[in-house]
Order: sequence, then structure tokens, then C-alpha cells
Amino acid sequence: MARFLIVEARFYDHLNDMLVAGAKTALETAGHDVEVLTVPGALELPGAIAMAAECGRYAGFVAIGVVIRGETYHFEIVAGESARGIMALTMDGIAIGNGILTVENEQQALVRADPAQKDKGGEAAKAALVLLDLQARFAN
Repeated sequence: MARFLIVEARFYDHLNDMLVAGAKTALETAGHDVEVLTVPGALELPGAIAMAAECGRYAGFVAIGVVIRGETYHFEIVAGESARGIMALTMDGIAIGNGILTVENEQQALVRADPAQKDKGGEAAKAALVLLDLQARFAN
């Protein structure tokens, strides 16, 4: 059993609730302990995960958030930089499942967040589990 931290950028409550539920179910079904940490937005996710990884209490992480395209360029910055930050941490060997949705509209987000539909929160948790297994495999 391992301890996982779900780090969520709580901006759209109803969407985050579904993503977190999917991630928690996947991790708990696999027999792991789960904690949830909330940050203001998707840009804060990589930094929060980096800080939490330094403490050594967590075997893996799931990044949860929703970025919906608006009328400005801000969407591209948030989507790209949050993904870049998560990828950089993953390349450093941290087991992170990326469950940050980057969508055109709320309807797309609803379909992807809903555990009964695309369950992207659950998929992100399963990706973190695979990376954790790979860490163990390559450590031996």
C-alpha cells in the first residue's frame, strides 16, 4: 500500500468533484491511501506537487484541474505551462498522473470528468499507478 496525493486546482467545483471522485476510486480500489490538497489554479499544480514530493510522504501524485478556453490567450498559457511543469516533474522521476482537462467548453469537460463517462480523473490515477510500478521495476 502506498500513499498518493491528489492535488486539485479547484476552480470549477462540480467538475473537480467528479475528477477527484474518479481518481480516488481508482487509487482506493488498487489498495492505496489517498489525500487531497487544493490549490487556486492549474499553474500552481506543478509547484505544489514539487513541494509535496520533497517531504517524502507520498509515493505518487495525481494532478486534477479544468482549463476551459476563453476569449483571451490565457488559456494557452495555463494549459501549456501546467502541462510543461507536470512533465518536467515526471521526467525527474516523480510518479504523476496528469488529470488536467484542457477543453473548449463546459460540455466537453463534463463528459471527460464524469466517472460514468470518460473518467479522466480515474485514468490519471491509473497512469500514476503505472509510473509507480515502473519506478519499482527500474529501481531493482
